[in-house]
Amino acid sequence: MSILMKGADVAKTMKEDLTGEARRLKDRGILPSLTIVRVGARPDDLAYERGARKRMEMIGIECKVVELPETITQAEFEKTFFKINEDPKVHGILLFRPLPGHLDEGPVVSRINPLKDVDCMCPVNIAKVFSGDETGHAPCTPEAVMEMLDYYKIDPRGKKVTVIGRSMVVGKPLSMLLLKRHATVTICHTRTKDLSATCREAEILVAAAGKARMVTADMIGDGAVVVDVGINVDAKGNLCGDVDFNAAEPVTSYISPVPRGVGSVTSSVLAKHVLKAAEYLSLER
Repeated sequence: MSILMKGADVAKTMKEDLTGEARRLKDRGILPSLTIVRVGARPDDLAYERGARKRMEMIGIECKVVELPETITQAEFEKTFFKINEDPKVHGILLFRPLPGHLDEGPVVSRINPLKDVDCMCPVNIAKVFSGDETGHAPCTPEAVMEMLDYYKIDPRGKKVTVIGRSMVVGKPLSMLLLKRHATVTICHTRTKDLSATCREAEILVAAAGKARMVTADMIGDGAVVVDVGINVDAKGNLCGDVDFNAAEPVTSYISPVPRGVGSVTSSVLAKHVLKAAEYLSLER
């Protein structure tokens, strides 16, 4: 029978270590602080914001939300962002993207302090992920996948791993994290020929395409580990992943559900990055 990879179990274990680290920083006079910058009020942003604020509070990290109107000008947006970026009391900045169409994220992405860039927006952190430099921050979702694999003692070393999706948010950085752990990685996308056959060869299959239930049971090798990163809403308004969970579960050895899977770990990774940033920034002063 397949083992369900529950994000809450992973987050609970991480919480103990992170709470201890936050306490140690406070004992040194450092109050870890995250600022979330949100333009407008998209429902998915608000949902993640609620979870992130709750997680920060549980761990002992101060969390502030700067809510900006959707009609804000480019100049005002940049002025507000750079003020936060220069604030010595702020250790981590999370900018919800995509921004409204009239705003250009380029100037803030290029000038954010890489130490405060806790979800890997800037070129410096992206380069560090691709070069294997652990002083940078990887995107939170790919690192959450790695945390889940570690918790369930699934070692990617030497294994055939297929990642469906090539975005800079999940697919590409996750592939780099897996390569660093000595996995043999195949990245699939919309132009991949015979996607099903490629997926069936995988010992670990990660679905990060953003298409509801696209991964069916016949695409999964017997006994494979399946990690579902997708968050979609189906035709009936139900939250679901990229994997057809009910059909896939019987043929897997481990599988993560949606919801209550990888997404439940992401805010814990965010907290981990804020604490790491607080430590690094304290050394600079």
